[in-house]
Amino acid sequence: MVRKTRDRGAADPAAAAAVVMVLYITDSGPNSVRAVANLEAICKEHLKDNFRLEIIDVLEYPLRALADGIVVTPSLAKLSPSPATTVVGNLSDKVGVLRALGIVE
Repeated sequence: MVRKTRDRGAADPAAAAAVVMVLYITDSGPNSVRAVANLEAICKEHLKDNFRLEIIDVLEYPLRALADGIVVTPSLAKLSPSPATTVVGNLSDKVGVLRALGIVE
C-alpha cells in the first residue's frame, strides 16, 4: 500500500484549526479497511474539509510506527488540536471517535 496523505483545506485560512490525524493500518487487513471507511464517513459528515489525514501502512513503514509508539493496528492518532489522543480499533464506535476528536454531537 502506498503512503497516503490527504490535506484538506490547506489553502483555507481556517486550516490552522484543522484536525490533524494519522491512521496506522496494516495493508488490506479487514479491520484496517473498516477503519479507513469509518473514518472517511466521520470526516465527510463532521469535519467537511477541515482536516488533514495521513494514512501509514505499518508493513511498509514499520520504523515510523515504532517511532510514533504504535504497537496495535488500526490506530488513529489525533495530533492537533490539543489534547492529542489515540483510538485503537476499526473506529466503528462513532461516538467514541467523535469524543476523541473533540467533536460534541
